Amino acid sequence: MIFSATERETMHGHDYQINVAFETLIEKNGMCFDVRYYRQKLMKLCASLDYHFILPARSEFLRIEETANKWLVHFNNDVMEFFKRDAVVLSITNVTLEEMSNWFLQQLLQDMQELQGHHIYGITVKAHNGRGESGATTWQSERYAAAHALARTQPELTTA
Repeated sequence: MIFSATERETMHGHDYQINVAFETLIEKNGMCFDVRYYRQKLMKLCASLDYHFILPARSEFLRIEETANKWLVHFNNDVMEFFKRDAVVLSITNVTLEEMSNWFLQQLLQDMQELQGHHIYGITVKAHNGRGESGATTWQSERYAAAHALARTQPELTTA
């Protein structure tokens, strides 16, 4: 985690867990949607990050330079090298629980028609680390929620 232009944590890793709660309508069959669809989507996202060092592309304190097989990360007067196969660059400002939850949420929000087709009008993504801390980000479709203010439920998925 980066605190300022001159102060950062020592490089280290975390094991994250993601919990996703969907606000949606209960259909006639007693279900909202096939939860396996979003589980697969989330597992694919998790697999793209698993065993990789996460680099924040939008940090105001880093400059990330790409070479043929490495990322060169400039911080203060240091240059840190990461093999591309070992690191992933995400469109986040810092590697925090809040930013990780928001990144996952943004991935789920890419297809609004899909969400509407599943009658999903709210999503909360919570990222947990191994120390019991968490950060959450929530999205709510005001138009859709107001138009469908009926019975609601919150099925949850947890992935490691």
